[in-house]
Amino acid sequence: MIASDIQSICRAAAERASSAKTPLATRSSSDRAALLRDMARRLRADSQSILDANALDMSAAVHLDTALRDRLLLDPRRLDSMIVAVEQIADQPDVLGDVIESRPLESGIRLEKRRVPIGLILVVYESRPNVTSDAAALCLKSGNAAFLRGSSGAINSNKAIAEALRK
Repeated sequence: MIASDIQSICRAAAERASSAKTPLATRSSSDRAALLRDMARRLRADSQSILDANALDMSAAVHLDTALRDRLLLDPRRLDSMIVAVEQIADQPDVLGDVIESRPLESGIRLEKRRVPIGLILVVYESRPNVTSDAAALCLKSGNAAFLRGSSGAINSNKAIAEALRK
């Protein structure tokens, strides 16, 4: 694959991710929390396929040192921790729209500084499949679209997790 092909693929993926930023930013807090709870349920429902995908990644990672293999490993306990993290994010208070600072100007206009979504957040990470669900959940909670780029060493795990989240 040549560099221009890679650039085209990345640009198209970024444009697709960017197209989600307005719909996410305009969703209500309760809608985003409900979506996050649905994501947690999907992770739970698809847990066996996620663990199977992780087993493929682990079998391909025999050349990695112990610490890197440990970061890559998902077991039922770690997967449950990922699910609980998504549920906890859903339950966090929503800060979007909160007024950080407010003051009247001489003209009588009120100037306010509010918390708003950034829009599109790119997250690049190594062999930690839990980051896929953590980053997606945090971006959704904050009304942002996520462009996630995990390492090739966790490709099967990341795909399985992302597919569960998409459902």
